[in-house]
Amino acid sequence: MNFLIKILYFISKMPLKILYIFSDIIFYLNHYVVGYRKKIITQNIKNSFPDKTDHEIAEIRKKFYLNFSDYLAETVKSFTMSERETRVRMQHINQQVFHDAKKEGKNIILLAGHVFNWEWMNALATIVPQKNCHPVYRKVNSSFWENQMKKVRSKFGNEALEANEVILNIFRSKNDGDSIYLFVADQTPHVAHVNYGLEFLNQRTPAFIGYDKLATRMDLAFIYCEMQKVKRGLYQINYHRIMPEGEKFVNNEVVKKFHQLLENTIKKRPDNYLWSHRKWKYQSSIKNFDSEKL
Repeated sequence: MNFLIKILYFISKMPLKILYIFSDIIFYLNHYVVGYRKKIITQNIKNSFPDKTDHEIAEIRKKFYLNFSDYLAETVKSFTMSERETRVRMQHINQQVFHDAKKEGKNIILLAGHVFNWEWMNALATIVPQKNCHPVYRKVNSSFWENQMKKVRSKFGNEALEANEVILNIFRSKNDGDSIYLFVADQTPHVAHVNYGLEFLNQRTPAFIGYDKLATRMDLAFIYCEMQKVKRGLYQINYHRIMPEGEKFVNNEVVKKFHQLLENTIKKRPDNYLWSHRKWKYQSSIKNFDSEKL
């Protein structure tokens, strides 16, 4: 195991232009030889964009493989990536929302989707006025990869929290505007926890609602992270404050607004979304389907 770690960190120290050569090889194998999860990717895109032709679907899939391969290379690079390089390669737009929440004395819930490359957001902790930044991660089957990703998300002064402990941490912490919690919020809930669902990308979609429960119980600031790939190795995040329609958020309001914003982002660059995950595998388990639009 130690040998594997050494190999990974040795590769991680290579310049990105070298790692992108590996990315090109992975792309070729995925797209032309192995066909990694090709059936799942194709079906997810077709269901999400029923009006697109087979040729358009194939083009999105091909570009997805390119972006996914870059994501893998960039994730390995993040093991040793410096704060300076991360801040250069990930530009943060509309930082005023963090200062506004600080003045209001409200802790922040950041909501991002699986839009490439969410793993490079960590240097945000070095430029916001909040003292405590907590990227949220989920346990995976491999303890090795879980430990590595926890290390990556705990860089630059961050303190990563496991998903099962973060809600309790938020309730127990003082709501004083000094803390940020980053959720990749389009996670698919475990089948045993599938309850609420909504229409997302033309499909009945099970939705994780833990952060939505916070919205109705605490006076927090909710911010959407709109990720954009400018070019290879350069990204921008534009931050948007999510506000309630009335005086306070009502049940499921935040989760619906987040999914609407994320859908708009995906429609702009559909190849930049993680189509290989089985987001819609528990459709039949939805108990409470919400078809209403805000």
